[in-house]
Amino acid sequence: MLTHRGSQEHKRGSSSINSNTARTDRFAAILKDKSVDELQKLLSNKEAYQQFLSSLDEVKIQNNVKDELCKETLQLVDENLKKEPRIVELRNQYRIICTTQLAGAQEKLSELDKQKEEMLKLNSPLYLIHRIQEAVNKTEEESENLHQQFLDREIDIGAFLYKYKSLRTAYHRKSLIHLAAKISN
Repeated sequence: MLTHRGSQEHKRGSSSINSNTARTDRFAAILKDKSVDELQKLLSNKEAYQQFLSSLDEVKIQNNVKDELCKETLQLVDENLKKEPRIVELRNQYRIICTTQLAGAQEKLSELDKQKEEMLKLNSPLYLIHRIQEAVNKTEEESENLHQQFLDREIDIGAFLYKYKSLRTAYHRKSLIHLAAKISN
């Protein structure tokens, strides 16, 4: 395997050498036909040297390739410049979409913060103690109303005792919870 790879590299290297040798031979053949005065002129006169180089087929091909590449590059630049307004429009649409989504998200966050604050407020110890006190007062009021109904003979003694006992039990249970909550807070 290594010898195969080595031979491939050797072939590439020798093909490059062969190509360079062929060019050098061709160039030597072109220069061989020149007189000593023409060769002296090429060495001393930049303009004559440039004309000579420009007349070589390899240089002509290279210049044509360069011209084609420049033309293609200019076409690409032109196409890209034509796309510029669309890119700017898309950027603006993107910013609008992001701003809109951000505003929606901020609004939702604000709403969730309000809900959180309400929940915290509803579950705060002071609020819960207040609610227990309200429940105690309501139970107290219900038992007072039941007592008044009994005094006004609107309810018989059996029903009164059953309801009054359950109301007073609830009242004392709530009062004890209220007292414990106040002490622990």
